[in-house]
Amino acid sequence: MSGYLPTTPYRGTRDFLPDEMSVRQQVFHRLYEVVERYGYVRYDGPILESAEIYEAKSGREIAEQQLYSLTDRADRRLALRPEMTPSVARIIAGHASELQFPVRWYCHVNCHRYERPQRGRVREHWQINVDIFGSDSANSELEMFELIHDMMGAVGATRDMYLLRANDRTLLGSMLTDLVGIPADQVRAVSSVLDRWAKYPRAELLASAVEIGVTERQFERLEEVLKADEQIVAELPAEVRAGSPLAQILATDARELVVFDPLIVRGLEYYTGTVFEVFDTDPANNRSLFGGGRYDDLVGIFASQRIPAVGFAMGDVTLFDFLGTHGLLPAPAAEYEVIVAPLEESLLPVAREIARDLRAAGHRTSVPLEPRRLGKELKRADRAGARAVVIVGPEDWARAEVSVRDLSSRDQLTVPRAEVTAAVGRLLRPS
Repeated sequence: MSGYLPTTPYRGTRDFLPDEMSVRQQVFHRLYEVVERYGYVRYDGPILESAEIYEAKSGREIAEQQLYSLTDRADRRLALRPEMTPSVARIIAGHASELQFPVRWYCHVNCHRYERPQRGRVREHWQINVDIFGSDSANSELEMFELIHDMMGAVGATRDMYLLRANDRTLLGSMLTDLVGIPADQVRAVSSVLDRWAKYPRAELLASAVEIGVTERQFERLEEVLKADEQIVAELPAEVRAGSPLAQILATDARELVVFDPLIVRGLEYYTGTVFEVFDTDPANNRSLFGGGRYDDLVGIFASQRIPAVGFAMGDVTLFDFLGTHGLLPAPAAEYEVIVAPLEESLLPVAREIARDLRAAGHRTSVPLEPRRLGKELKRADRAGARAVVIVGPEDWARAEVSVRDLSSRDQLTVPRAEVTAAVGRLLRPS
């Protein structure tokens, strides 16, 4: 038996080596840029929270099956955050008197859930959360929809690659009561059946519906309603449509941003109104990528002040599955752009001085930690993705000159020390 500890990470977590981190950073940077162009500012919070905040609103599956919980030395029950929304609601409630509403916030955090690892699901994931607090306006949902499309576009996705589907609890409740004849006290239970609609055979869905009191005739009418497109919204009472941000959006030209889908239900504990999800349209990855909705009551578990909210969370696992499926993953960036290679150890101080000038000019530059044969250094630079090498040789340096080589074309020129930065800059300039 080996006495060494395992080198593999804990099941459901991942190591990210430099090439993969480069790809991730490029993708996330594009997303940050879009979010910040909309005026959202970044925040953060602790990875440890009171377990109670997830038991209050996150739903039984998370609270009872997926929570990584612990008790500290003072017998306080804590949890590794499984999601960020309860944390940001707590932060907003705690600082409400200092904030100017509405606020637009975003974060990028890691979350933990004890799940069975599989495609699209791991036990530690990173997600970008984007939220608006303090507005009941349908313009909040509208901005979310526009932002999602711009974020997807920033990572190279075109509108045919994904669908943004949305529903509204108000509309759904009216559809079930006014069009199907479901009693109001059965709406929540029937909504749970709808949440499983696309995953189970009709016979099983019918059996579940009958078990909670739905008649076969009501079930048939429910099927008819669910197959209808957004025109079904026009059949709902005017006061219902007036109270629904989604219905307001569907009545304008902005309806092209979203597809009405009454089967979008999402967390019944969380969401109070609009709910939405983004789906991959490729059959090879036919699944939900991320989603969100309106959660006007969540801040209320921390304070008496009513602060409405709407937002979404984009997880890294499903996002990168999507990008991989559609061939949209960027190539890893080079380790560095330039290497300054001294041919003798005595020339290392000169090489470091040249490297400082190149870094000051914005070029990612490396200097060998110890001199090696030029052939080996060039081979390593090529593998690292470098585009140029500055060779500091004794004969050239005796004339205060160095050689600059283009690693793509293998062209080389000798330049005075004072012109090195300019020469490298010309070589690296995009054609």
